[in-house]
Amino acid sequence: MFSDLARMGKYLGQAARLMVGMPDYDTYVQHMHLTHPDQPVMSYEAFFRERQEARYGSADGRPGRCC
Repeated sequence: MFSDLARMGKYLGQAARLMVGMPDYDTYVQHMHLTHPDQPVMSYEAFFRERQEARYGSADGRPGRCC
């Protein structure tokens, strides 16, 4: 029962972060290890900065990019 509650809490937290625009670093790391094992994984800080720039544009005024 407690494992189900913990799993539900994890998913609810992830959904809440996505709704307010906060990226999920753990999901990114898992994706990179599973699908791109030959590529380096960004640090949390680099990942967060890249996601902010993609969503809001960069500090130099360039618009964000999709991929």
